[in-house]
Amino acid sequence: MKFLIILFSLIFLNTKPTHAWGFFGHQRINRMAVLTLPPEMFTFYKHHIRYITENAVNPDKRRYAVVGEAERHYIDLDVYGDSALYKLPRRWEDAVAKYTEDTLRAYGIVPWHLQLMKFQLVNAFKERNVDKILRISADMGHYIGDANVPLHTTQNYNGQMTGLYGIHGFWESRLPELFADDYNYFFEKATYFKSSMAKAWEAVTNAHLALDSVLRFEKELTKQFAEDKKYSFETRGNMTMKVHSKEFSAAYSKMLNGQVERRMRAAIQMVGDFWYTCWIEAGQPNLDNLLEMNQEQLKILEEEEQELLQEPKIKSRLHENSLNTNIPDDEKPTYNFGRLVFRREEKKEK
Repeated sequence: MKFLIILFSLIFLNTKPTHAWGFFGHQRINRMAVLTLPPEMFTFYKHHIRYITENAVNPDKRRYAVVGEAERHYIDLDVYGDSALYKLPRRWEDAVAKYTEDTLRAYGIVPWHLQLMKFQLVNAFKERNVDKILRISADMGHYIGDANVPLHTTQNYNGQMTGLYGIHGFWESRLPELFADDYNYFFEKATYFKSSMAKAWEAVTNAHLALDSVLRFEKELTKQFAEDKKYSFETRGNMTMKVHSKEFSAAYSKMLNGQVERRMRAAIQMVGDFWYTCWIEAGQPNLDNLLEMNQEQLKILEEEEQELLQEPKIKSRLHENSLNTNIPDDEKPTYNFGRLVFRREEKKEK
């Protein structure tokens, strides 16, 4: 354990933080997950830790540029009823048969997408393809991070349905930005698991069970703070932004009793477990001779990243800026969640 703490200090604490779960949080999760790996994997991942860290945000870049990307980041469990955690089929084929693929994709597929990613990373290890191993490992870490966020399990993901608009960015951006350096990062060595399906649904379940506290505590605390005490203004670069005040943030974090810290730590452990399990199922290939990516591979990756930024924007969930204060009220998005699309033969029953 002391070894992990020393490595953490050397590898991470000197990194300059940014301010979003999609950046700061996701990058920290991927970076810390490297520390859970056994020596046979650690050398390779440590050698490429910069790539693993910086590219943890790629799925968020694609979310607004690639059709079908947004649905991989969440699952709106509450649209399937109060007992969705227990009644929603775990197997993709069974879920499609019950609700149709269009419905599942409309309300998010993160637990099923993680199962696909596991299959892809196993194959990448078998092929000993450095490009694929790193690309898929970085992306997988992002989706696992999202699966562990309570607000990624509900259609009320930004509090927009209950008068708590902006809570998404507050929970997963502002709180880690202020308090993550004080979090407890004790974790176990990566372990093998038998079922990626069970592992993915365990994360989503634990996150969803924490959702009530996320929404209720913020609402209760707001009653105790005047508007000018709940919010403050901070200058970032050449912009002055309205943010939740440090006082309000500290009080909310205390009410949550370490919830954000626990979810981040669970994500770190889960990422390491997924990487390790994929390596085991690929036959434990020797990674020591895969330390260098050739210049052609690096060029391709850089070009693909630039293409993502140049693609036309695609409408998706708007929550990165916790308060979206730069958007006029009359231009803020409206939310129409529609109705579930069931198979024709089940329509009458529903």
